Amino acid sequence: MMPHPALRHAVVRILTPLVRILIRNGVSYGTFADMAKAVFTRVAMQEFTLQGRKQSISRVAVLTGLTRKAVKAAMNQPPEAVDGVGETYNRATRVIAGWRKDPAFHDAEGNPADLEFGEGADGFTHLVKKYSGDVPARAVLDELERTDAVRCSDDGRIHLRMRAFIPASDDAMQLHILGTDVAHLIQTIEHNLKADPDERCLQRKVAYDNLPREALEPFRRLATEQSQALLETLDQMLSAQDRDNNPAVHGTGRYAAGVGIYYFQEKVDHES
Repeated sequence: MMPHPALRHAVVRILTPLVRILIRNGVSYGTFADMAKAVFTRVAMQEFTLQGRKQSISRVAVLTGLTRKAVKAAMNQPPEAVDGVGETYNRATRVIAGWRKDPAFHDAEGNPADLEFGEGADGFTHLVKKYSGDVPARAVLDELERTDAVRCSDDGRIHLRMRAFIPASDDAMQLHILGTDVAHLIQTIEHNLKADPDERCLQRKVAYDNLPREALEPFRRLATEQSQALLETLDQMLSAQDRDNNPAVHGTGRYAAGVGIYYFQEKVDHES
């Protein structure tokens, strides 16, 4: 069955920047196809079952268009290994967020203070232990230094340079962000496609397609400043309810929730 023209167009647009990243990182079509087969098989096996019946290889083959042999091969692939990149990213992010919002690590003016590395109540090691758990403070400091998020002065004090943790442009963490942020956005769109209007999740953007180049930089700066301020406000609310930060928080279940903001620009093919 041919996909709806709008869906076909959407998939091509999604794949175009993804394929650029894959080629740039040496991933061939054959490798991508093997990954796609595994995902098609897993999703069909786990999420498209018939009520009261065990999912079969034959049904998965029908749903995915793969042969039974291909389905079996995909099912026998080992699960994707967790490389720890995401955990490192999350820990560094929590440390910077705690440094920004916790008065125990602020100076007299209420700004993030320059910290000594030591174990004191206002030291960097205590900050890491409070917001990143059982991980060596030196490892966190090395990562923050490597990405220019902090600077160590001659007297050994640690100065926070950034309001958020931003991985280096050639960093594996950027690829981790690709996997998480894009997936979250598509999951939100998938939910909104099938949800009742009053149950849809926030999905908004502002965009114009006939802007002069001179308007881009002022808009980028304004978007960055106001978005960062909004994210810091939302961070305060969520972190207060996060059990990793506050084990005393009670409630049912375990959920992940958040808001993502991104800036984009592209050159329109035709000139006015």
